[in-house]
Amino acid sequence: MRHITNFIKTIGHPFSSLIIMLGECTRLFWYLLTGCLYSLKRPQLIIKEVYFSGVLSLLIIAVSGWFVGMVLGLQGYNTLQRFGSVSVLGSLVALSLLRELGPVLCAILFASRAGSGMTAEIGLMKATEQLDAMSVMAVDPIKRVVIPKFISGIIAVPLLTALFDTCGILGGHFVGVNMLKLDQGTFWSQMQGSVDLHNDVINGLIKALFFGFIVSLISVYQGLQAKPTAEGVSAATTRTVVHSALAVLALDFILTAFMF
Repeated sequence: MRHITNFIKTIGHPFSSLIIMLGECTRLFWYLLTGCLYSLKRPQLIIKEVYFSGVLSLLIIAVSGWFVGMVLGLQGYNTLQRFGSVSVLGSLVALSLLRELGPVLCAILFASRAGSGMTAEIGLMKATEQLDAMSVMAVDPIKRVVIPKFISGIIAVPLLTALFDTCGILGGHFVGVNMLKLDQGTFWSQMQGSVDLHNDVINGLIKALFFGFIVSLISVYQGLQAKPTAEGVSAATTRTVVHSALAVLALDFILTAFMF
């Protein structure tokens, strides 16, 4: 009987932990939503966090987008060459980036660079009792620290996605036109003819907006839940990256099913 009980506990623990985490995230989101007015009245707090999460991520996003576009150009050329339709290389690169790779990879990179930084900063402030000190001074740490980080992530991810897509398309152009000697006019005209503003560009940015929301929520939640030790903060940053990547991929499937 004891073995059966232990087996049930082992199987049920991940599901119960997931349900508890979803409930806590929902409660945190409601608190963030009701406290947004405080941060919106103090735009300097949001601008500071946008600089940390967005501006300081420009280099990794731009370089990653460039190389992803180059890889798409090479792989797309080799694949299309088998079917004798290399002229649509520009369309392939643009649609792959705008619809899927741009929002998804940018969100994962954002979680790895900025999301983990949010978690580590909040976790360290919790470990050093800075959040408790704010509460003693009648300053709500959620409104002062957490909400600006949350809003900055929602703002930064769509903008970084647009940069990622642009650099990726330029990288694909460099490979297709400069390296593989495709006609430049054909490359751009095929791209312009196949890319739709609403179905491809705007829907891709809407995806990025949702990804920014979920990554930012997970980042601040893990920071608040981190144990006030060095090991606890380290574990929280790891969970941020892992949970964000899984959430982005799952949400991408759901949004793709509704959008395209």
